[in-house]
Amino acid sequence: MTEPPWSEPISFPRALDQAARLTDEALERLLIAPPGLEARVYEAMRYSALAPGKRLRPFLVLAGAGLFGVARRCALQVAAAIEMVHTYSLIHDDLPAMDNSELRRGRPTCHRQFDEATAILAGDGLLTTAFGLLADPDTHGDPAVRCELVSELATAAGAAGMVGGQMIDLIAERQSLDIGAITRLQRMKTGALIAFSCEAGAILAKAPGEARVALRGYAHDLGLAFQIADDLLDVEGSADQTGKPVGADAAAGKATFVSILGVERARAQADLLIRQAVAHLDLFEQRAELLREAARFVITRRT
Repeated sequence: MTEPPWSEPISFPRALDQAARLTDEALERLLIAPPGLEARVYEAMRYSALAPGKRLRPFLVLAGAGLFGVARRCALQVAAAIEMVHTYSLIHDDLPAMDNSELRRGRPTCHRQFDEATAILAGDGLLTTAFGLLADPDTHGDPAVRCELVSELATAAGAAGMVGGQMIDLIAERQSLDIGAITRLQRMKTGALIAFSCEAGAILAKAPGEARVALRGYAHDLGLAFQIADDLLDVEGSADQTGKPVGADAAAGKATFVSILGVERARAQADLLIRQAVAHLDLFEQRAELLREAARFVITRRT
């Protein structure tokens, strides 16, 4: 394989920006609207997928792929697919039947910009396009690798992962959850897709089990720390900073890491999780420095 994601040492902020730019270029290319009446759903898909964002999950794909010298074009196919799945989840999460949000990434949510039916179809379109992308021979020459990518993302995004976590999140509006149930909720709803993002490069590279176990451990702790940071932002942040409404969990009466642990204990737990996440990367020595920086970024971000 040639042309790895970053062929020379690069700072984390620059790498994150570059990952976002490369992912957006891929999304622009992959989501071209046709001339027919169905163009409206493509417009809605593009509106949400190309909205300003950190593109953290695509970054994790590219950084993980960089550990094994995976070609950029292959990693970008997977990065774009994951961003499509993530965006689909946000579109559906914002719907009136779910969180009923009006703001996402600093602008009107998809159902407010278009309409509810179009938003549902846009989410469906992004999800199915993502799996078609992983199955495309351009993603990898080995059909077995493509099948593994499809299978792993299906698990991460489906009822055993993100969808199941969202179901528990809806239940949390009607009944109290303890810290164990909240941890499971977030591992499924948020952590599963982050875990796939971290492991995708190893799948593309057919990396040995030891490397995949290390990345899985890193992703496990990173995903929980990410959610605790999100909970803290919901309490301490503003809509101008986050690009979405804040205080929604408290208003809905949902239990969160912050509501159970308190702000200071939640912050301390996030710090502990990040230290654990970074320790999992010792196997990769200096090659994993961007992933270490990403872990630190997760709990210091303001958006």
